[in-house]
This record gives sequence, structure tokens and C-alpha cells, in this order.
Amino acid sequence: MQDLFEAIKHRRSIRKYQNKPVPQSLIEKILVAASWAPSAHNAQPWRFIILTESESKQVVAEAMAESWAADMEKDNVKIDEKVYKVRIERFASAPVIILACATMEGMYMQPDPERQKVERDLAMQSLGAAMQNLLLMAHAKGLGACWFCAPSFCKATVREALKIPDEFEPQAIVAIGYPDEKPIAPNRKVFGEYCFKNIWGKVFYVQNTQTTFKMCK
Repeated sequence: MQDLFEAIKHRRSIRKYQNKPVPQSLIEKILVAASWAPSAHNAQPWRFIILTESESKQVVAEAMAESWAADMEKDNVKIDEKVYKVRIERFASAPVIILACATMEGMYMQPDPERQKVERDLAMQSLGAAMQNLLLMAHAKGLGACWFCAPSFCKATVREALKIPDEFEPQAIVAIGYPDEKPIAPNRKVFGEYCFKNIWGKVFYVQNTQTTFKMCK
């Protein structure tokens, strides 16, 4: 499984892409990989909209940028025109945009509100697993991808732009294309910062140094 470990370790968030189309066959493989993620009750509570046409990407990009600008104005933050254009270009210029939506279809209907909230948590966890599969398969196929959470801040706006029914909740966007940059790996937390043994606060010490994530370019 060392190859898998290396793939996980070397995947990067890629934000700049070559002006080169992504074959539909690769897009299909990425989406199939996403579908094989584990999900609560095997509900597979994810839905994806694949945007490849310039007009569709531009519409969504502009709608999200306008919503962001409106939020900033409420916070009395002055919008820089260049930053505004960059936010649009980031999505509009990507060869492929995949919008990920969550749904409660197939999830259990619990008898009380608290347990029903947990069902929603399970749906979001399931979508997250599908997203990770998607990112790893894109990387394995020589593509670059970046997960953006922008739709979570303007769900109604994205729904309207893409005519998404109310029962499907926009959650994230993944931009995909052939990489035009090589980002350096960010630092990772050491085991003692995020792993505990048997009880909270008792550090899980690393015995095999080969498992540690070293900085890689």
C-alpha cells in the first residue's frame, strides 16, 4: 500500500491550470471513484453537477462573487476590484468545475430533532468521503484539483444559478485541470498534536518513523 501512501502525501491543492481540456473519460473515472466512497446506510447522499461549458462556469462564478461582495459590504469591508475579478476568474477559467451537493434522500428519518441532526451529520461525512476519493483519483490521473467551500456561503444563489431543487444542498466546488503550478507541501501536525492513545490527552507516540509525513515538494 506504499503507492497509496505516496499518492496521499503528494496530492496538492492546485489552483492554476493549463489551457488544456480534460477528456470526459477522465472525468468519468473521477466520478466513479467518488461513488465508491463509504456512506451512511449506503445512501450515497451526494449529487454532482459537472460544468465544462464556459457560459455555465461564468454564471456560477459571477453569482458566487456577487454574493460574497454583498456579505463583505454588510461587514463594512471595502471590496478591491482586482480581488473581485480574481474570485470570478478562479472558477470561470478552470477547465472543469464539479459542484458537490448533499441530499437527505436515503437517510433515515429519526423520531426526534436531535437524532435527525445526527443523520444530517452522517450525510455530510459521507459527502466528504466521496470528495476525498474524487481528489485522490484526479491526482492519480495526473490532474490537479482544489476543493473550495464557497457554495456553502451562498447556497440559495448557487441553487438559483443552476436550477437545483430545494432538497439538494450545494456544499462545495472542486476545480479540476492539468496543473500549471507545483505548490510546496504545507507543514503537517505531529502525532502528539492530534493523536491520543486510549484516553484524551495521552499522547500516541510514533514507533515507526517511516509513517511520519516528511515535508515533500
